[in-house]
Amino acid sequence: MIKRFIIAIIFLIIVCGGIVGFNLFRDRAIEQFFANMPVATLAVSSQTVEPITWTPGIEALGTVSASEGVDLTVEAPGIVKEILFSPNQQVKAGEVLVQLDDAAERADLAATRAQAALDQTTLDRASVLQKRGVGSEVTVDSARAAADASSSQVLKLQALLDQKQLRAPFSGTIGIRRVNIGQYLSPGTIVATLQDLDKLYVDFSVPEQQLDLLKIGGAVRFGVTTDNMPFTGKIIGIEPKVDPVSRLVRVRAEVADADGRLSPGQFIQAQVMLPEEKNVLALSQTAVVSSLYGDFVFVIRPPEAVNGEAAKETKAGGEGKAAEAEKKEPEAVGEPKLVARQVFVKTGRRSNGLVEILEGVSPGDVVVTAGQNRLSNNTPVSIDNTINPANPAKPEADAK
Repeated sequence: MIKRFIIAIIFLIIVCGGIVGFNLFRDRAIEQFFANMPVATLAVSSQTVEPITWTPGIEALGTVSASEGVDLTVEAPGIVKEILFSPNQQVKAGEVLVQLDDAAERADLAATRAQAALDQTTLDRASVLQKRGVGSEVTVDSARAAADASSSQVLKLQALLDQKQLRAPFSGTIGIRRVNIGQYLSPGTIVATLQDLDKLYVDFSVPEQQLDLLKIGGAVRFGVTTDNMPFTGKIIGIEPKVDPVSRLVRVRAEVADADGRLSPGQFIQAQVMLPEEKNVLALSQTAVVSSLYGDFVFVIRPPEAVNGEAAKETKAGGEGKAAEAEKKEPEAVGEPKLVARQVFVKTGRRSNGLVEILEGVSPGDVVVTAGQNRLSNNTPVSIDNTINPANPAKPEADAK
């Protein structure tokens, strides 16, 4: 009985040992498989870091306005008798645009003019009689007062009659009419808009920190988008007061628009041009990745250079670890030609799709501009600049 029990225990130990051994062997095999598994080479586009001539600018959002623009309204109530303009018609200053019914005012004016003529005749006769010594001075004074009152009444009725006509206050382009013939208009009713499109203004605001960079006559570019700014202009006015709420300064620029592609009220991008700066390191904004730890780029380097950097980094942590790293590197099979190295950078100004690099990279470095989302530190890469966001028109040659 004891012998059978001992045999069962030995058999159980052999089975358990086999299971534990198999698990250890399997884990070791899996570990070796992943350790020796070749890393896939990822295709990325690149850009070579080179000093450029930097044209800094102050970017802002602006609104287009006409040099002269107004919503036309009537001063006196009345019924529309005539509409003497068409939409988008070029009108001249003083031209009659809308005629209200003025029959009653004309009749009152005619009666008042007749009375004024009679009062003037009475004054003339009283003056003649006074000179002959027949009339009194009181009679002449009364006749003069009546004549003056009648003349003033004529001017008043003429002014009221003029208010029955809506005239263009300046030359420009008139818009779509908002009234119809026979419609009763009350004072303040908008009839149409009148805009002088020969000269356009753009109003925009900049932060108070950049106020000292602005000057009258400074060049400004405009466009519907930041990628396309075909319009040019110059600063003609800077508000002398900073808005205490928004801390912004209002700026007005005059823009040239000979083709008539801009309209008052239109939203537009503005960029104040500043003096050029030479030998500035700048990269495409697509090359810079922002994270919680800071901005970084992926620099493409040969593995020898990366291994050298790793050796210097590990040397500070201990000579034994550095020796172990150097010993293991040559064992890699099918070592890639290029790897991507994560490098943190210090960025500066941004303009026209470029970002200024103050620290982190040097001229001649090759930086990844697309495909960073698939990369990690020391990932094998190959360069394919067929489609390069940094320079879509002229892709860079593949780095060797």
